[in-house]
Amino acid sequence: MRVVIVAEHASSQFGGEAFLPLNYFRLLRDRNIEAWLVVHGRTQAELQSLLPKECDRMYFVSDTWIHKFLWRFGQFLPSRVAVMTTGLISHLYTQNIQRSIVRKLVRQHNIDVVHEPIPVSPKFPSLMYGVGAPVVIGPMNGDIEYPPAFRDRESRSAKLTISLGRQLADIWNRVMPGKLQAQTLLVANERTKQALPSGVTGTVIELVENGVDLFVWQLLAAEKIPSEAAKFVFIGRLVDWKAVELLVEAFQGVAAETDACLEIIGDGNLRQELEAQAVNLGLGERVKFFGWLSQKECAMRLEHASALVLPSLLECGGAVVLEAMAMGLPVIATKWGGPADYLDTTCGILIEPTSREALINGFTDAMLKLAHYPELRSQMGRAGQQRVRQHFDWERKIDRILEIYQHCSVSNFKTNSKFKSLITNTSI
Repeated sequence: MRVVIVAEHASSQFGGEAFLPLNYFRLLRDRNIEAWLVVHGRTQAELQSLLPKECDRMYFVSDTWIHKFLWRFGQFLPSRVAVMTTGLISHLYTQNIQRSIVRKLVRQHNIDVVHEPIPVSPKFPSLMYGVGAPVVIGPMNGDIEYPPAFRDRESRSAKLTISLGRQLADIWNRVMPGKLQAQTLLVANERTKQALPSGVTGTVIELVENGVDLFVWQLLAAEKIPSEAAKFVFIGRLVDWKAVELLVEAFQGVAAETDACLEIIGDGNLRQELEAQAVNLGLGERVKFFGWLSQKECAMRLEHASALVLPSLLECGGAVVLEAMAMGLPVIATKWGGPADYLDTTCGILIEPTSREALINGFTDAMLKLAHYPELRSQMGRAGQQRVRQHFDWERKIDRILEIYQHCSVSNFKTNSKFKSLITNTSI
């Protein structure tokens, strides 16, 4: 099996979906699968340091003045608008260059499958067509809006821009028909499947977007010993849609009744504002900001935590939820998007986002419940570990993706009609 992984970024430092192509490439190479990686040069130094033995298998698109101009212009736009305008243009510009590299690799190495794991948006067009090998795209995960009670967090102009972009998606995907011509499209859920562009002809398979590397997020060998004071941890970017300001407000009620503390790990344009909010609420000593930490450092913080808290209002995936579960932690999260797919009542507490007050009060009550009942934390943590082992281990995910590659490869993609009918509705 010979595979090319092509993506905008592959990184352990960028966070979010950039982890996905990195994990596919790294784990395939760990199994001695012939694989190559084609990404943007922004992460070249990191990847060459992280995977020094694979340098000859990694190809990088240089950062040009066009990339830099689009990035700078995008800083003046709302984040979701930037993703669908300057971000999309930059991505397609990069992909156009990557397409030439991929075509050359296919010819030189007799590639069986080209896999494009990101962007995860089902609406974004793809230029990975006509490359000389079958193409797999995904797993995709998207088409999510703010909960109805929180739609006013987005400006009217942003809403109009996003709505127009989605309406034009079918046109984009006909002009750049990578998804329409892909041999296989992977989707994380039914919501994403319904959001695919019209005219898709390939096999559509349901496959979880995120996974957990259990070598990094290790299952604890011994039973967690509850500390006297509960410690709640948030991990993520400090941006509007993560709703961290609501978490800080919710924690005020927890701090009033317990000795619990809240650790906020991550960085973003709202950090100073959130730090000021904590001070103004009298929580300066109880809410601690750690900035950006590596995966290893995050795992170390979680090892001494009582629970993960994630108030995000626009989370398609939420890998951090799975990582906390792997560490034996219960999770308190908004019942919306990805966390609602990953958690059940045995391992987490999901808060309905019916209103601002309901979300704040729900997080307060859930944190108090876990602070007062350490045995409940241990019980939910064990259930989360079991759920991760069964459904979200990256090694199991690689097993599944190799099956998909095998049936999509050059030697099989013309004769796999039985496979297509068998797996169209399966999932992991």
